[in-house]
Amino acid sequence: MKQKSVCVYCGSRPGNDPEYMAQAHAVGQGLARENWRLVYGAGDVGLMGAVARAAQLAGGNTFGVIPEHLVKWEVGKTDLTRYIVTETMHERKKVMFMNCDAVVVLPGGAGSLDELFEVLTWRQLGLHSKPIILVNTNGYWNPLLALLAHVVAEGFADETLLGYFTSVPDADAAVELLHQLLS
Repeated sequence: MKQKSVCVYCGSRPGNDPEYMAQAHAVGQGLARENWRLVYGAGDVGLMGAVARAAQLAGGNTFGVIPEHLVKWEVGKTDLTRYIVTETMHERKKVMFMNCDAVVVLPGGAGSLDELFEVLTWRQLGLHSKPIILVNTNGYWNPLLALLAHVVAEGFADETLLGYFTSVPDADAAVELLHQLLS
């Protein structure tokens, strides 16, 4: 049976709340504990680095994809199980998504939002049915959840949009939900 893979989108910065790093670490550990491969952006900084280091320390399989222009900025983590350098951001996102069975989104900035909205739009258009899970650490995603509800309320999306992802409070809940969905 093929090993399941979980793509994690998250910040290349640690954020201001120490719980963001703690939850990133817990996600990495949880993926390794379940024997799921981590697929992520191959950086060794911020939440990205925390997820990867935790997965590695727990003996997990790691698959990182980074565009050439970010290798220095995001400190490309070359000691992963598999490390791929792409030419563009678009290629990075495509390779990451094609190599996963589910998506987990931790706190992050514009890049994480870009990645989330791309896979959410693809789901809305029927291009995939992979689970998308938001880890809402200390309510980080609450403004986004309110915005998406507003988009639906104002008639710019069908209410089904809100069912294409699940918001959970922490890493443990994300791993438990993934366990149900990927088993």
